[in-house]
Amino acid sequence: MNERQRFAQLLRVCSKNLLLDQGLQVHTAILKMGYAFDMMINNDLIDMYGKCGRCEIARKVFDKMLQRNVVSWTSLMCGYLNLNDAKSSLLLLCKMGRSVVKPNEFTFSTNFKACGFVGVVENGMQIHGWCCKTGFEWFPVVGNSMIDMYSKCGNVDAAAQVFDKMPERSLISWNAMIAGYAVRHTGNKSLVLFKEMQTQGKVPDEFTYTSTLKACAGIGELSAGRQLHGFMISTGFRLSQQTIVSGSLIDLYAKCGCLFEAQKVFDLVERKSVISWTTLVVGYAQDGNLSKAMESYTALRKSNIPVDGFVLSSVMAVFADFALLEQGKQMHAYMKKVPFGLDVSVSNSVMDMYLKCGLIEDSRKVFNEMPKRNVISWTVMITGYGKHGLGKEAVNIFEHMLSENLDPDEVTYLAVLSSCSHSGLVDECKKYFSRLRNDPTIKPNVEHYACMVDLLGRSGRLKEARDLIENMPVKANSGIWQTLLSACKVHGDFEMGREVGEILLKMDDVSVVNYVMISSIYANAGFWNESERVRKSVKAKGLKKVGGQSWVEIDKTIHFFYNGDERHPLTPRIHEKLKEVEKRLKEEVCYAYEVRFSLHDVEEESREESLRVHSEKLAIGLVLVHDEGSEKDERRLIRVFKNLRVCGDCHEFIKGLSKISKKVFLVRDANRFHKFENGECSCGDYW
Repeated sequence: MNERQRFAQLLRVCSKNLLLDQGLQVHTAILKMGYAFDMMINNDLIDMYGKCGRCEIARKVFDKMLQRNVVSWTSLMCGYLNLNDAKSSLLLLCKMGRSVVKPNEFTFSTNFKACGFVGVVENGMQIHGWCCKTGFEWFPVVGNSMIDMYSKCGNVDAAAQVFDKMPERSLISWNAMIAGYAVRHTGNKSLVLFKEMQTQGKVPDEFTYTSTLKACAGIGELSAGRQLHGFMISTGFRLSQQTIVSGSLIDLYAKCGCLFEAQKVFDLVERKSVISWTTLVVGYAQDGNLSKAMESYTALRKSNIPVDGFVLSSVMAVFADFALLEQGKQMHAYMKKVPFGLDVSVSNSVMDMYLKCGLIEDSRKVFNEMPKRNVISWTVMITGYGKHGLGKEAVNIFEHMLSENLDPDEVTYLAVLSSCSHSGLVDECKKYFSRLRNDPTIKPNVEHYACMVDLLGRSGRLKEARDLIENMPVKANSGIWQTLLSACKVHGDFEMGREVGEILLKMDDVSVVNYVMISSIYANAGFWNESERVRKSVKAKGLKKVGGQSWVEIDKTIHFFYNGDERHPLTPRIHEKLKEVEKRLKEEVCYAYEVRFSLHDVEEESREESLRVHSEKLAIGLVLVHDEGSEKDERRLIRVFKNLRVCGDCHEFIKGLSKISKKVFLVRDANRFHKFENGECSCGDYW
């Protein structure tokens, strides 16, 4: 081996093992020995610097080369892609197209990956055409990259066309197509391909299993997932040693609500990944088992496995959804001490947590202190202000975002339109809706139109709202009709409400929410027999309504209540306190039970009892019992959280209570925040 070959060998060792310092020393020696313009040596230098994350040095080497070949160009492109700089790779390909050096299959493959990374399918289609002209489209590495690119850009049909035309499919080809279908939520096609590839003699590997399990999770196909689990066991696939595959299996079971199976798989894994831990924490939380979620999170902290931004954001999302303020504050303090704590995604999750716990000022402080913000950061703040009924503040944030030359996405538009709608800002809502419709990069969807329907409904313009639904360019869903039905109920338009109800049941006859709203429309109009007929049809169909659940935090302990819940040890005192409050409300603010929110075919006294045990009242009752005999600030803020919308009776009850007790109640329901103070609510009695 001569000196030139030894230098090349040393550079390849440095490249493989990411030895940047040693590579710099070799580079110095190369310059001293007169190999500065040797093409082979320079190609190895570019490769080494690219893999070590120093593309600026790789580019200097590239620019000084007197002669370049396809390896020179492709190595630098790979270096850019290694740093997630897909744009520079694509620009370099354009420059290469104007040179005498022609791209090969690896050049094309690298840049298809770049197109998939930026998600611009038009670029990928241009490179696809280039491949067709030069005959590279039939190379397996190119075909596989095209499938991956089209899938990541959202054009899974184009990916399937490439797959179908491939003269020879490797295992990588099958894996790429299965993964493509899984990502686009067409998992049933992934399952078909999984069976087909085996009939053609292909043996699944860990990537096949991971993508197929992801497909099962995406479409909720628990049965197929269990069969796949059994297949892996029967074929001797060692799940305990396959962290990624076992993580996908845990994710499947967790998303399907099978936490017992998820925990069993998790316990079998020898090397547990931080993603599996996070999946388990989030799975338990979504299943409503907060104690197990917290237990798993504590175990993760004790395991000494380093956490990243994804983990921190995911766990903070659990705290946000359950409004666990104390835990959220502790997590926020912890985030400040770890490297990933300053990630934009992590800061966004902290803002979201404070907003969902009702602490707008704390959220705004985090927002103001962020060194860098993305579109999601602004959207979180706009959404938060909107949920609190602070539409003008939401509009100010949106305008500030525009002044920073940041383009809103469809979620940002939805946030500002919803904020305007909640606050009755008619002119602003129309202005931003018009801006959205004229934005060439975004197509308004049904949720955007629903905001306009809600706005028109609030102002009583029900016919205009209905016309908008019937004439909009997108297909109406049950949600937008529910918005109109709610407006009909508020304004007492029984005829339109009945017609909209019939449309709703034709579209979706399995959602209990539709039946409840229609029954309420009939009850409000005094058609009790019709109301009961609708209620009985729910029972006849075997449909079940999601149970109301409320919770409140007292002395760092979370107390959960369901409707009619009697499990709490202080239940007798809670009921006694609520009766006492009701008596005061009747005497001082003329409170009367909104019995239309209860059943009609029971005695008046029974109806009052059923309304008294609504979950939010029980939670408030516990707070009042806890405050007895203690020196609490009368004006203090009491936070209560509910998984569903607060009902009309509870709304009136809390309004009255805020007046006679001088306390301020902040209630977060499924739709928004209600701030009850001195007998009034921030929602203006429209929610």
